Amino acid sequence: MPVSRLLTAALLLGLLAGPAFAVDLPDRACLTKTEQRAAVAAHKAIPLAQAIKSLREHGQRAEVVRARLCRYDDNLAYVLTLLARSGKVTRASVDAANGELINGH
Repeated sequence: MPVSRLLTAALLLGLLAGPAFAVDLPDRACLTKTEQRAAVAAHKAIPLAQAIKSLREHGQRAEVVRARLCRYDDNLAYVLTLLARSGKVTRASVDAANGELINGH
């Protein structure tokens, strides 16, 4: 493996394990897998695939490397960690009720 790829991989792992980004929500506010399935089944949240589709419709083409369904004020939002082809890691939030992009770069 070339050194540049090894450094990129190490940097990515460090970013994902490091401190939360400003758009991130505290982990304690995020739902468990069981709670996520229940929220989707009760139509309180759209399926993750629909949230990712909405993200794509807003022009975001980066790969989703992590997805969490979290409480955001009185609503639910998908917090998505994205990896661009350039190696840049960003986060975006999608309203889980309607698929609208809350924020993202």
